[in-house]
Amino acid sequence: MVGDIQLLVLDVDGVLTDGGIIRDDAGQQIKRFHVRDGSGAVIWRRLNRHLAIITGKESQVVQYRAEELGITHVYQNVNNKLEIYTDLLQQLGLKDENAAYIGDDLPDLPVMRRCGCPIAVADAVEEVKAAARYVTKYPGGYGAVRDAIEWLLKEMNLWNQVLARYQ
Repeated sequence: MVGDIQLLVLDVDGVLTDGGIIRDDAGQQIKRFHVRDGSGAVIWRRLNRHLAIITGKESQVVQYRAEELGITHVYQNVNNKLEIYTDLLQQLGLKDENAAYIGDDLPDLPVMRRCGCPIAVADAVEEVKAAARYVTKYPGGYGAVRDAIEWLLKEMNLWNQVLARYQ
């Protein structure tokens, strides 16, 4: 069982995407997102839970995707994820035990070591997997976020409430 997770924080490259960075002829970044990760985010938000993105890179497409999913806490071009995470908890009036974080690489470790429920995607580096309470069945960009959300909601005994909407 996990505690009462109110905030789910996501990394982007390697978590919401497969980690590939594609550039078009104009130099614009192109990222591929998985539709089930998006539906998982909508499910999470419908339960009045907070979602946030904290990423080391900056891309307009991330802002577009966040707006599509109703994610209002978006922090890009972040050098110190732990500092942003700590400020966000304070802003929302939450404690570490109320937060989960999904990561894939070494810059995610400081937050993963602090939050109540650290989660790694299936293709995360070994150090991140070792720090995780749960490792998703899917790699980043291929439904890992949805898998993590389902796992969290089942652990919090909220999954039947989600399913009732579709009965």
